Amino acid sequence: MGDGTIFCIFAALNLTPMISYIKGKIVEKNPAYVIMETAGGIGFYINISLATYSKLKDEEGEIRLLTYYIVKEDSQTLYGFLEEEERELFKLLLSVNGIGPNTSRLILSSLSVGEVLNAIATEDVRTIQSVKGIGAKTAQRVIVELKDKAKKAEWANASKISVTYNNNKYDALTALIALGFPKSSAESVLDKIIKAEGINLSVEELIKKSLKLL
Repeated sequence: MGDGTIFCIFAALNLTPMISYIKGKIVEKNPAYVIMETAGGIGFYINISLATYSKLKDEEGEIRLLTYYIVKEDSQTLYGFLEEEERELFKLLLSVNGIGPNTSRLILSSLSVGEVLNAIATEDVRTIQSVKGIGAKTAQRVIVELKDKAKKAEWANASKISVTYNNNKYDALTALIALGFPKSSAESVLDKIIKAEGINLSVEELIKKSLKLL
């Protein structure tokens, strides 16, 4: 039974197929979408973010693309992600009132997963609002509605945010600990600085500002 037959069965039964991933070869690729051909000879049109597109540049041969399938009265749309963290954040963003799939994809095209998570954790409205079309109220809603959800998500734990997605904060924290400051105090001060001034400060700037407060 091929992929096309499966989709016809779901359509006939008026059901939404739960597609976790699609494995195949990318035959067409641009910053907004890819067309992936599966072993059954079916070509799937899959919407992607710029983040996924940039990671797909060096991919060759058969790959596995994680997917999220959205069915509306007048459309059926597949969204693809190379990494689980991006798909999970995409789903979280969809849970925010007023944010649809296109806006969610735009956010993930403008900011990395780490930047979004850090903005939520530090209540950095400016970073979320920097995305085209996102106003102050929507940015605040993202932070308010997702702060607790993001904390509970295993893939978005604090250590991953600090180490993987915010290297400057991690390097500054390491330096402050080496200078003899307690980790808890140093991290608290760094969080306050990042919340007040954003996540774009250099390691040197973070350390200097922290030393004034510790």
